[in-house]
Amino acid sequence: MPARRRTPPPAGRLALGAWSRGEATRAEVTTAVRFTLEELADVAPGSSVEVRVPPAGAVQAVEGPRHTRGTPPNVVETDPETWLGLVTGRLAWDDAVADGRVRASGERADLSPLLPLQAARER
Repeated sequence: MPARRRTPPPAGRLALGAWSRGEATRAEVTTAVRFTLEELADVAPGSSVEVRVPPAGAVQAVEGPRHTRGTPPNVVETDPETWLGLVTGRLAWDDAVADGRVRASGERADLSPLLPLQAARER
């Protein structure tokens, strides 16, 4: 089942473009993060990994065992700027993990094969 879209793709692309140019407002950064989280859920549907980008949003993605209660076994958490850097290809997954900008736990929490996102690279 594809992720339910809450962010209209045109609005998400505009916000991502503003972020890429360094002109994004806080609301646009939030929109860009939510849009790219929804894109991740589209390209990697599932519910075995919870990707958290507080305070902007979170999504469950990646095929595998479904998580239903408590702390998920596979969690990725980062801040909005790091997330947008990862999805656009401006920042490498391994560098972000090594620097502590991404906290990833669980055997399915390595998102490097999915990043950068094609929709975000087109900015």
